Amino acid sequence: MSHLKLMKLMYLADREAMRDYGFPISDDCAVSMPHGPVLSRTLECIDGNVEPVAGGWESWITDKANHEVALSHQVTSIDDLDEISPAEISVMEKVWQEFGHMTRWQIRDYTHDQCPEWQDPNGSSRPISDQDIFRAVGYDAATAKNLSASLQEQRKLDQLFGSL
Repeated sequence: MSHLKLMKLMYLADREAMRDYGFPISDDCAVSMPHGPVLSRTLECIDGNVEPVAGGWESWITDKANHEVALSHQVTSIDDLDEISPAEISVMEKVWQEFGHMTRWQIRDYTHDQCPEWQDPNGSSRPISDQDIFRAVGYDAATAKNLSASLQEQRKLDQLFGSL
């Protein structure tokens, strides 16, 4: 699959999870880039700019070659995906049903036209706040602010307990 298409599908899955459940699947940092919204840490993984971690990205996804990536090994059972909840799988299936048929350029254009949180960074990158995504998927300003604050608190807790 084109790495551009994979990136857009992953972004749209995070966005859909935020709409449905109030939190993203990946908890990556969203940024606006020239080809649309991007998950920044995921892009670093795709580009090979991170240190390998046992069981991490590189154990699942091949190195990018000619702008394409693939699974490193066959997923034979849902049990192979034990870090992903049934709700997250449902979101990913929904996103695939809606966007999987699109080419990388069609899905890129879709994110330009239908994701108002994306702002053209004029050749650079620009952060997309959780609050902007919540607003774009239909939450009112107060709810978007509260959901964003909850995500920030959860991230702080994750950092605290991750460092123990």
